[in-house]
Amino acid sequence: MRILGLDYGSKTVGVAVSDELLLTAQSLETISRRSENKLRQTLARIEAIVDEYGITRIVLGLPRNMNATEGERVQAVRDFGAQLERRTGLPVVLWDERLTTVQAERILIEAGVRRENRKAVIDQLAAGFILQSYLDSRKEEQDG
Repeated sequence: MRILGLDYGSKTVGVAVSDELLLTAQSLETISRRSENKLRQTLARIEAIVDEYGITRIVLGLPRNMNATEGERVQAVRDFGAQLERRTGLPVVLWDERLTTVQAERILIEAGVRRENRKAVIDQLAAGFILQSYLDSRKEEQDG
């Protein structure tokens, strides 16, 4: 049993997977597409990952504003989540992703990754942070 974490963007989707014990998240890849509305190949790749890793749940980052309100991107994420549920038959959990991209950017800068190289990995790193946050919250619920 593993959980998939996704950071959905207008032209990319960052992907991360949990370990089998649901303790840690590992960044996996970034799925790119030419246009925001061209999702067929993106959904097909996610389905392949679901099959390959034995995924039982998907955690999808929800881009709330800093004041917890929902901006214009939220509806696109909700629509994508609904498509994922239909295509995979798995539950999709929408998870607050505030500051995950900022956190990922900061780590890459501190690691000395050049600006032009950051773009290739920032979304998958953000997906890892989204998924890790979700996994940590589950552990807190179990411990509490």
